[in-house]
Amino acid sequence: MTQESFFAVAIGAMIALFFGSLLLFGGYRFFLFLLPIWGFFFGFGLGAESVQALFGDAFLATVTSWVVGFVVALIFAVCSYVFYFAAVALLGGALGYFIGVGLMEAIGFPFGLLVWLVGIALGIIVAIVVLVLNIQKWVVIAGTAILGAGVIIATFLMLFGGPAAQVTQNPVKVALQASPFWTISFIVLAILGIVGQFQSTRRFEVDMYNRSAQLVGEEPVGGPA
Repeated sequence: MTQESFFAVAIGAMIALFFGSLLLFGGYRFFLFLLPIWGFFFGFGLGAESVQALFGDAFLATVTSWVVGFVVALIFAVCSYVFYFAAVALLGGALGYFIGVGLMEAIGFPFGLLVWLVGIALGIIVAIVVLVLNIQKWVVIAGTAILGAGVIIATFLMLFGGPAAQVTQNPVKVALQASPFWTISFIVLAILGIVGQFQSTRRFEVDMYNRSAQLVGEEPVGGPA
């Protein structure tokens, strides 16, 4: 590895660890700032994996996968920034998708159309349940803690020789498929994040938002989540 490559990997790893730590311990408190960023990375990974599942290409192996990834990433990021419920639904959907794909691959199914469909279906179900049951705060806390733990573990695995793409592809899957040590570390981190966020946000509520009103010059309508 050249010196330039080493510094690039080191900087990328520090950014990923910082972002993962924010998700893990401050996901709900910094929800308004973090979710559009997460929406971008989740959309990029989902778009690229969709091309992989539908056409049988390797992850990010074609120009099409990159283009689709960026388009979906931009759509998810904008929706997360503009609409509160879109951000919550995308977080729930990301959690459901990652867990669905991760569990399917953990029990022996190779990633393909079937695994992708299971992930998409579970993601949609989780997103709907979150909105219907009005449990946004608890899902944001649990979801950001789990996703943050996944990013942190996937980053460490990347530093020990894993592919860099795994950090954005599906960090939860990477953590679940790693050695027992890393899987247990992932579970412990996620639990610590959930407990820490719950304790620190007992009297803190994120305001709902609809920034589309600001774009057309109207007053936004919002209230506590």
